Amino acid sequence: MGVMILVLLLCFEISCSQQINMIEEEKRALLQTKWWDLSDNFSDPCDWKGMYCNEFGSVIEMSQPMITPKDPRLADLNFTAFPNLQHLGLHEMGLIGTIPTQIGLLHSLISLNLSRNNLNGTIPTQIGALPNLTYLDLSYNKIIGTIPTQIGLLHSLISLNLSRNNLNGTIPTQIEALPNLTYLDLSYNKIIGTIPTQIGLLHSLISLNLSRNNLNGTIPPQIEALASLTYLDLSSNNIIGTIPTRIGLLHSLISLDLSNNNLSGTIPPQIEALASLTYLDLSNNNIIGTIPTRIGLLHSLISLDLSNNNLSGIIPSSIKDLQYHIHLNLSCNNFTDGDTELLWPEKIHKGSNSLLTIIVPLIIFLVIIFVVGFILFKSFKKNKKSISETRKAKNRDLLSIWNYDGKIAFEDIIDATEDFDIKYCIGTGAYGSVYRAQLPSGKIVALKKLHRREYGNTSFAKSFHNEVKMLSEIRHRNIVKLYGFCLHHQCMFLIYEYMERGSFFYVLNNDDDAKELDWSKRVNAIKGIANALFYMHHGCAPPIIHRDITSGNVLLNSNMDAFLSDFGTARIIDPDASNQTLLVGTYGYIAPELAYTLVVTEKCDVYSFGVMTLETIMGRHPGDLLLSLSKTCYESIWLKDVVDPRIPLPSRKDARDVTLLVAIALACLNPSPQSRPSMQLVSQRLSSSNLPLAIPFNNIAIHHLVNQDV
Repeated sequence: MGVMILVLLLCFEISCSQQINMIEEEKRALLQTKWWDLSDNFSDPCDWKGMYCNEFGSVIEMSQPMITPKDPRLADLNFTAFPNLQHLGLHEMGLIGTIPTQIGLLHSLISLNLSRNNLNGTIPTQIGALPNLTYLDLSYNKIIGTIPTQIGLLHSLISLNLSRNNLNGTIPTQIEALPNLTYLDLSYNKIIGTIPTQIGLLHSLISLNLSRNNLNGTIPPQIEALASLTYLDLSSNNIIGTIPTRIGLLHSLISLDLSNNNLSGTIPPQIEALASLTYLDLSNNNIIGTIPTRIGLLHSLISLDLSNNNLSGIIPSSIKDLQYHIHLNLSCNNFTDGDTELLWPEKIHKGSNSLLTIIVPLIIFLVIIFVVGFILFKSFKKNKKSISETRKAKNRDLLSIWNYDGKIAFEDIIDATEDFDIKYCIGTGAYGSVYRAQLPSGKIVALKKLHRREYGNTSFAKSFHNEVKMLSEIRHRNIVKLYGFCLHHQCMFLIYEYMERGSFFYVLNNDDDAKELDWSKRVNAIKGIANALFYMHHGCAPPIIHRDITSGNVLLNSNMDAFLSDFGTARIIDPDASNQTLLVGTYGYIAPELAYTLVVTEKCDVYSFGVMTLETIMGRHPGDLLLSLSKTCYESIWLKDVVDPRIPLPSRKDARDVTLLVAIALACLNPSPQSRPSMQLVSQRLSSSNLPLAIPFNNIAIHHLVNQDV
């Protein structure tokens, strides 16, 4: 018995000794790289910035240390010293050189992110020796050569991003051996050959992006087997043949881009089966025939581009059923006739063969205008003084209405609000107060009335006109509708669609209302606002920056659907002009770079969106959490302790969505604007992800979600 105890003690001592030696070796390897700032004199690597260890003190995660040398090399890291390393996130570090073959020694590695560096050379074949790898991102580098066939050995791989490199060769057929792959991005390379038919075996695939390569051949019919696919981009290649008719089987498809290829044939009528499709681009091909008459069945469509093809016939009347366009382009085709009055004038261009049908009526119209104008001018000349006085009086009481019944009168507004009595006021903001008004028709509207101090103020009048101009041109399901406006010598106001539940801020700060706002409603609200910003940034020409994204500027209707409002500080970007302006926005939501520069970009909205998303999840402004994230102590913060305690912890599906939202929010809050995702990427990520959680919700710490690739 005593001998057995001695043996056990000896084994324990050997094990401890080996553990200590391993940790010492890890420390020596880290010191040799000179990547970590040791000014705090921490002796334990687990206390260093970007370093995380297991319970035994062995390094299991490295993420973005503070680099001191110039042009660091990945080869400087001694991979043999880290047998337990699971997560390696060294993106955006300025790494140069090649990916060393020793990368294959990290057998415990689960995620590898080396994106946005200056790495060159080829992808080592030893990458196939990482059996546990689920996440691989080498995008935005200068990597050359072919995609190694050993990639097919990564059977656990879920996400593969090799985009924006200089890869050539073909897509390896061994890709069929990745049954769990859900995200594949090989875009912006020089890949040749055809799309392998084995792509149809990736039944878990949700997002496939092969755009901006030199692919040829046809679209393989096996693509119909990708039942979970939501995002498909094969644009800017040399693909020939027709659009497969069985593409209508991809019922989950949200975005389809086949533009800038050599596709021929007709648009298959089966495309009407893609009920979830929001983005469709078939432009710059050789497609013939007519637009399918039942295209109006795509009620979710918000962007349609069929320009630069050989389409003919008439434009189908079903176009009017597409209520939520953010972009419609049918230009440079051969349409002979069509219900052009069903289309928004600024969104449609007919082919050159139909120019006469536009020019002739236009000339007749101008002649009539000239004759009528001349007669009026002669009449006005006789009574110049009285006409001038009449115009001045009318200009003081100008009410313009569009997209409404046209029967609203200024007096109706005054009567409905009893001359803007305080009892009808439902909110006050920086620019004005909002009133609830029930018109004689029974219609309830919201009136945004500018504060009295703004009357006659040129800058505020400009903001007023900006809001009117932009909102009058916007058509999106998650942006508040504008019915009309009033310019009056005593008041200025906008007439909005009324939102029964008021602002998101009010709901989150009212315990009873917040409890009604369950996780699924909160997730849907954030998705709605993300889609609205995606539309503003990427669907408007030129793009629009809101500049004041807050919970107070998000309104909820009776179903708790979210709508973006208050464009008083928004601005249309002119690519040829300066974007410098006065600092605007709401404290606590303003992007940090605006503290030292007044250059406003879309990434300012992205930052504010991140703050508002965390506020939605937490039920309060995330100021304390943001402060913690700026320190090195956030690994002790558990996600379950951060979410709003007024409602039960999310169920399995909601837990997945909530976790994704937090990861996206943290990415949006990156101090570096260039490192924040675009709203297009955020919107696509929110609409395409249904991956199960790798670990239970209760075991997720905030640091697990920091630096996640979005």
